[in-house]
Amino acid sequence: MSTTEPSTHPPGPRWAEVHASAEFQELRRRLRVFVFPMTLLFLGWYLTYVLLADYAHGFMSTKVVGNINLGLLLGLLQFVSTFAITALYVRYANRRLDPIADRIRIEIEGEEAK
Repeated sequence: MSTTEPSTHPPGPRWAEVHASAEFQELRRRLRVFVFPMTLLFLGWYLTYVLLADYAHGFMSTKVVGNINLGLLLGLLQFVSTFAITALYVRYANRRLDPIADRIRIEIEGEEAK
């Protein structure tokens, strides 16, 4: 077993200071700009699907091709929309969130090295 000497630096960065910084607040604002509307959109789409399945049996059982009906297609589109939202989030995060998060991380790591 090796022993490590206690550090003379405070444990970790000053989180309250980082949290209060304008850059961190901008990061949170940008995250909310994407997440809240997308969540509402998806939940609305999902609730619409559930309500149609429960109350619009005739509509949902409309045949499209062979034994494939609208209910099945709309159900499969739930999965497609989940993957699409994930892809959109990754693209958004890479362009709008990660650059700010990287700057904050570099600033924090620079303070820890001092």
